[in-house]
Amino acid sequence: MARKKTFQTFKEAAKTGPYDERPLLPEAIDLQLHMSRNDHAQPFFLICGKDTLLCQMNGAGRVVFRDSDVDHHPMTPGDYIYVPAGMPHRLIPEGESVTLRYKARDAGLEGMAIYCESCGSTLLREVWDTSAEISQDAYFRIISEFNASRRTRTCDDCAEVHPEIALDRYRWTQISAEIKAEKAKAV
Repeated sequence: MARKKTFQTFKEAAKTGPYDERPLLPEAIDLQLHMSRNDHAQPFFLICGKDTLLCQMNGAGRVVFRDSDVDHHPMTPGDYIYVPAGMPHRLIPEGESVTLRYKARDAGLEGMAIYCESCGSTLLREVWDTSAEISQDAYFRIISEFNASRRTRTCDDCAEVHPEIALDRYRWTQISAEIKAEKAKAV
């Protein structure tokens, strides 16, 4: 999917998948738009080093927050939800939905956290620099490492063993390859 200055949101949404976070605008433009078409709960909490804004284009659901006075916020078409820098958050759609994320072109540090579903303890938390690693590569790498280690998937507090996350639901390696090809083409 080539980046462009203008696009038809729902036409482009048909080309995206769950938690793609596919950038849509030409790389030189700041603020960037990232699109996902989601049909199940995000498998991790995303932590952005800079403020972001979520826009719910269609479908309903909620965004769940950690370490906040607000536990969650409903998402319906037309809603814009501000997510402060450093706030772990996770999208949980009710059926299929299209979400746009506004974020800085130079996003800086980003992170991922996975919490125990039983007691809420942290199972995994990792941060990467988006100037050195494409976020979709980090998603794939970290989830692969999570899946490979029963120790990482086991909660230290309640001993709950969490299942592996099915990577075949996500196109992160494909999206990363497209982003890298676009960057190589621009040079």
